Amino acid sequence: MSDTTGHAHSLRETIGRYGIWSIGLRSENAARRGELAEAAVELEELGYGAIWLGGNSTARNAAPLIEATGRIAVATSIQSVWQQDATDSGAEFTALEATHPGRFLLGLGVSHGPRVQQYRKPYSTMVDYLDRLDELDRSGEGGVPAGRRVLAALGPRMLRLARDRAAGAIPYLTTPDHTAQAREILGEAPLLAPEFKVVLETDPARARAVAREYLAPYLELPNYTDNFLRLGFTDSDVTGGGSDRLIDAVFAWGEESRIRERIEAFHAAGADHVALQVVTAGPRDALPREAWRRLAPLLA
Repeated sequence: MSDTTGHAHSLRETIGRYGIWSIGLRSENAARRGELAEAAVELEELGYGAIWLGGNSTARNAAPLIEATGRIAVATSIQSVWQQDATDSGAEFTALEATHPGRFLLGLGVSHGPRVQQYRKPYSTMVDYLDRLDELDRSGEGGVPAGRRVLAALGPRMLRLARDRAAGAIPYLTTPDHTAQAREILGEAPLLAPEFKVVLETDPARARAVAREYLAPYLELPNYTDNFLRLGFTDSDVTGGGSDRLIDAVFAWGEESRIRERIEAFHAAGADHVALQVVTAGPRDALPREAWRRLAPLLA
């Protein structure tokens, strides 16, 4: 068993089968620090295995949540390779690992062309970034070993890189069909932890309205729309905020039994862990703590 394979096995045990994905929990507003810590403690008590920090997060965002809790893992989902250089990433990982070993996982991604001014050659940039992390790790200068990083991979090429140079993949905005394809590319050993959105609403019109409003900005990003087209959706599915067919594929809504069935479809397709993002009609950086409480018993 390779070191990366062994680490992937350890990560499965650490993060369990379910986690919570949240933009709000990465807030850098000092006035919210107590609120965020309290929410992280509750997520740990509810039995979630990991907190996934959205919004180009870093180890700096993870540290306060790790310090406030005793077991739950905290990961970036994702840290953009354009946002922070590898040397700083390695130094922050090393500092956090020294005080809280095994609690932080570095999720890396190449973000999106429309959001990054210097965007070019994303695959090569990721390879260079991983090379630098490895170089720092080998020299003892504070890198991030392959077994403690995962990649936000969608397409086959990036999935193969996640297989070969990381502990696995954390695809965002996907379907069980994509999970099955990703598992085939990754093989059995690497970690596969897709994100999946949940709307705790039983009325179809209201559920789809909330989902469509949330999804619309993502449909302006070619990385996602191209992936949907590879999965068999059409141009009409990815315009106008998304067709009902697309909404129903990338969001779970409805009765509790249906929501649980949709989540479990990812595990059946090959996922080790599902990072659940509860979507509401409120602000995107809100902490839907009551919804997290409602969701937890469905996963028992």
